[in-house]
Amino acid sequence: MSTWHNMAAVARRELRVWRNRPIYLLGSVVTIALCAIFYLTFLRAGVPSDVPIGIVDNDNSTLSRNFIQQLDATQLGKTIEYASFAEAREDMQKGRITSVCVLPEGMYADVQAQRQPEFTFYVNTLYFLGGSLAYKDILQMINLTSGAVQRSVLRMKGVNEHAIAGRLRPVDLDIHMIGNPTMNYGSYLANMMLPGVLEMIIIIIIIYSFGTELKYGTSRHLLRTAGDRMPDAMGGKLALYTLLFLGIGYSLVFLLYRQMGFRFEGVVARMLTDMTLLVISSECVGVFIIGCIPVLRFALSIGALLSVMAFSLTGFTLPVEAMPPYIQGIAEIFPLRHYYQFYVQEGIFGAGFAGWYKEVIHMLIYLFLPLLVMRRLEKAYIYQNYPKK
Repeated sequence: MSTWHNMAAVARRELRVWRNRPIYLLGSVVTIALCAIFYLTFLRAGVPSDVPIGIVDNDNSTLSRNFIQQLDATQLGKTIEYASFAEAREDMQKGRITSVCVLPEGMYADVQAQRQPEFTFYVNTLYFLGGSLAYKDILQMINLTSGAVQRSVLRMKGVNEHAIAGRLRPVDLDIHMIGNPTMNYGSYLANMMLPGVLEMIIIIIIIYSFGTELKYGTSRHLLRTAGDRMPDAMGGKLALYTLLFLGIGYSLVFLLYRQMGFRFEGVVARMLTDMTLLVISSECVGVFIIGCIPVLRFALSIGALLSVMAFSLTGFTLPVEAMPPYIQGIAEIFPLRHYYQFYVQEGIFGAGFAGWYKEVIHMLIYLFLPLLVMRRLEKAYIYQNYPKK
């Protein structure tokens, strides 16, 4: 039989596997749908809001009450008052609040006497996003309160408003947020988190699909279906999964840049090329892992580990250029890293082909990975001499 007939036979066989094992569709379509709903609804307002901040007011003065009201009025913070620090600490340990700010006794009197009252605040950095936002909100409000007090004192001394502004803020900042001027956390996170989750799903499902043939002893049947040709068996399997994952990936592109309207400077259609390369390169990584280690549980562990590491080494949270040189080299082995660099050049800078053609070359290199392990995987399918448990 011809190669196309063999691949079609393998694809039909794989469809029967999907029907008997819903885990393939549940682990791909349902998982990415739930992740999309989570990220796009949790951050639908653009930035997180009403981060719970505990307040212990030991002063009970007009100044301390005004501080609490102003902190509660910010978009990020939602104040919860406690009678004692012990109660606030207990709630922070239980995860009910992200931080505690203690207003010292005699704060208003210290301000009136031009002494420096000491604010104490505790931040739970285990909740990275909530803790850092609470820290930023409290620190900003303390600085604003300090400036308001200084402004009142200077006004009483007869200093004009222009001079007061110069003393309180001698250096004026002109900030330009490139690519995300509104500081939309949804745009910042969802643009990479959802493709990153998709990459993880692809690698794990590809490993599972090829690995279960060994685990359940059906690999020889797969080879017979493909006319005893491993390239046809691999091609038939991957063709079906490629269509599935491309459908998911293209839906994400449409959802992010059309439906949600995230800022995009280039041509949205070019992101389909980026998504296509991400899907194919991730599949090749999955085949390479199961080919190197034809034991399902070990291959799944390694695939999950590499997928999780990709989130940290992509560069959208911490620039890779700021990492140690050997980490920068490791970052280049992850398809998600090149997907992100493609997105930066096209989506943020609108650079076009001249900006991202190198990333296309890098992701095309992944196509050679299955060729390196095809013979090894074929032997494993024939002899089935690897542990199945």
